Amino acid sequence: MDGNVNYGDGGQAHDVTNMLAKYGTMPESVYTGLINGDTINNFGPMQKEILSKLKGWLEAHHIPANWKDTINQILDQHLGKVPAEFTYNGKSYTPKSFASEYTGLKADDYVEIMSQTNTPYWQTGMLMVPDNWAFMENYINVPLSDLTEIIDGALKKGYTVEWDTDCSEPYFSWLNSAAVVPQGADTLNAKNLDKATIAGWFTHPAPEMKITPENRQAAYNNKRTTDDHLMHIVGLAKDQNGDEFYIVKNSWGTGNIYKGFLYASKAFINYKTVAIMVNKNAIDGKLRKKMKL
Repeated sequence: MDGNVNYGDGGQAHDVTNMLAKYGTMPESVYTGLINGDTINNFGPMQKEILSKLKGWLEAHHIPANWKDTINQILDQHLGKVPAEFTYNGKSYTPKSFASEYTGLKADDYVEIMSQTNTPYWQTGMLMVPDNWAFMENYINVPLSDLTEIIDGALKKGYTVEWDTDCSEPYFSWLNSAAVVPQGADTLNAKNLDKATIAGWFTHPAPEMKITPENRQAAYNNKRTTDDHLMHIVGLAKDQNGDEFYIVKNSWGTGNIYKGFLYASKAFINYKTVAIMVNKNAIDGKLRKKMKL
């Protein structure tokens, strides 16, 4: 856990489905969390104010009984008060009834999956990263070959996949809209790389490093693979050589080549995926049986 649990905007995919189950959801036309003419969120001032309150209480060794009310007041100040009821398409809803009746989304349909050699396959365990601040132990551990089979199967059935990955390597390039694993990636020293070498990874197809459960786990253990960011795998594509890439939707705006999307090679997915979340109905029946779903 790097000796800490993260406090901030980040988290894991289950934080979304946990909140869906607990609070429900609503359309953006009803509530966006944006106030005073803002068009994008800036959580910095809000987080600073909340953290100051939390630290003050802890340092005084006194947490008031109404501490949640104080935090909610800060949230309302920065995000606007969440409506308890609202009307949408002529019908009245609460956030929970909207989630159930209108969207049909069920939090229990979504499963988180990891692939690591230090946890028995086909059993659940905890993903040991600081952003798992909910300490969820429901990650199903599968062999590496089955990880991509689950992703491919879901996409071919029309489902999308949440993707938790490392994006700190020089061969992940948001501006170039691509993520690959050049040969020798496990020994690269980013400080010694020249711009021409890096550019070459993204200008034409090249052989990639062969990914195995062992070198994947080694990168995780030695902190070369880090838990950085969650994105959204939405499709499959092929390059000019017929090699498959995943189409990934990101949340960093539209300032890259493909206007908010990037292409990640299968080698990159195999090497750098920390975890995924997918609807269990998208998983093949034989795999679901092994996963006890």
